[in-house]
Amino acid sequence: MTAHRLSELLQLEPYQAYSYSYPHKSAYRPITQPPPLADAWASEPRDALFLYLHVPFCSYRCGFCNLFAMARPAPAQVEAYLAQMEKQLRVTADALGEHRFVRFALGGGTPTYLDAPQLQRLFDFVQRHANIDLHSIPAGIEVSPETVDAAKMKICRDAGIDRVSMGIQSFSDAEVRSLVRPQQRAVVEEAITQIRAAGIPTLNLDLIYGIAGQTVASFLSSIDSALAFQPEELYLYPLYVRPHTGLDRIGAKEGGKRSFVIHPESVDNRLALYEAGRERLLAAGYVQVSMRMFRAANAPDSGGPAYCCQSDGMVGIGCGARSYTSGLHYSSEYGVSRRSVADILAHYLERDEASFASIDYGVRLDEDERRRRFVIQSLLAQPGLDLAQYRERFGTECFDDLPQLDQLFEQGLATREDALVALNDTGLARADTIGPWLISAGVAERMRDYQLD
Repeated sequence: MTAHRLSELLQLEPYQAYSYSYPHKSAYRPITQPPPLADAWASEPRDALFLYLHVPFCSYRCGFCNLFAMARPAPAQVEAYLAQMEKQLRVTADALGEHRFVRFALGGGTPTYLDAPQLQRLFDFVQRHANIDLHSIPAGIEVSPETVDAAKMKICRDAGIDRVSMGIQSFSDAEVRSLVRPQQRAVVEEAITQIRAAGIPTLNLDLIYGIAGQTVASFLSSIDSALAFQPEELYLYPLYVRPHTGLDRIGAKEGGKRSFVIHPESVDNRLALYEAGRERLLAAGYVQVSMRMFRAANAPDSGGPAYCCQSDGMVGIGCGARSYTSGLHYSSEYGVSRRSVADILAHYLERDEASFASIDYGVRLDEDERRRRFVIQSLLAQPGLDLAQYRERFGTECFDDLPQLDQLFEQGLATREDALVALNDTGLARADTIGPWLISAGVAERMRDYQLD
C-alpha cells in the first residue's frame, strides 16, 4: 500500500483492512533454521510480559469469523488440547528462565466453550507453570452468550479475571441471523446478568455495523440496548467478509464476490453507521480510545504493573496464538476453513516437547519493520504517536524515517502538539485505510502471496 499516496487511497472505500497486529499473520512463513526458544528470548526484557492463551473451540462458527477457530470439536480433542497447552506452557516457561507476566488474556474461539472443570484445570496449570499473579494484574477472558453460566463466571472471578469481553454483534434477531449466528436476545441478557452477578469489574460488549439490512436506526437501537447494561467498554466493529468465512461461502453460492473487493466509491453505509454510533456513545459519556474502542468515564483503571505493547513481549500458548519478541514474531500456521484449521490443530496435538522448544514458523522484523510497527500501533489509538518515545527507542527522527506521515497533515487527518501526533476524528474514521497505507512493500508482498486455505 505504501506505493500509493494517501490522497489516492482516501478516494476508495474506507474499510480496507483492520491493522490489529503488524505484521499480519499472513506474512509469516516456515523458518528454515528454527532458533531455540530460549535463544530467541535470551536478550529480551522478560520482567513485563503478556501471557495469551488461545482456545480455538466454539459452539458454532459465526458467518463473519476468520479467526483460528473450530466449532463443536470432539470431546476427546478438547481434553487432548488442554494437555498439549499445559505441555507448551511448561516448555515455554522453562525457556524463558527468570520472567514475570503482567498482563493475561484468554481468547479464542470461545474459552468458555470449556466446561467448568476444564476451565479450572486451565487456570490451575497457568498458576503452576508461569510466574504470574492473576489477582494483581489486568486479566481478561472472551466469552459468547450461550457459554456463560454462574459456575464458570465464579471460577473466572476466583482465578483473578477482572474483564469479560462478549460478542453480541447485534440485539436484533434478524441481523444476528444475517451473520449466521444462532443467538437469542434472552440468552444475551441472561449472560450479562451472570457476568455482573460474579462481580467482574469490567464488561466489554462487541457490536458489528454493516450487517445486511441494518440501518442507522437499528444500529442505534442495538447500541441503546447495550448501554442499558452500562458496560465499561464497547467495541464497534465494521463487518468484513473475508475468504473462506461462512458469509463468503454464502456469497459465492449466490453468485456474489469471493472476497472483499476494493471499490472506487462507497458502496455501503458503514461509514454512516460508524459516525452515528460514535456520536451516540460520546453523548453517553464514553471516551473514544481507537476507531473501534469506547470506554465509559467510570470504567476502572486497569492497574497492575506497567506494560507497553510497543516494547514489551507477548507469549502466546495454544494453536493459533501469536508470540512477539522485538525482532521475531511467531505462531502456528494460519488457516480459516474448517479443513485447514483441523489439519493445523492435528499437527499441534502431535507435537512433542522438543518441538515446542524451538520456533519454526513466523516472521523476522528488521529495524524498518520495528519502526513501522511502533508507528502503526501508536498512531491508530489514543493518545497517539509520541515522537520523543520513538526517538528514545530508535535513535532517529520518526518523520525522517517515515516521511509519508506528512501526508496525514496534508489530508487533515492528524494534529501535532509538541511531541504527540494524534489522529483527529476524521483520521480515526479512516483508520482502516491509514493502517494498510503504512504497511511496508515487503510485508504487503508477503501478504499478497500467502495462500489462505
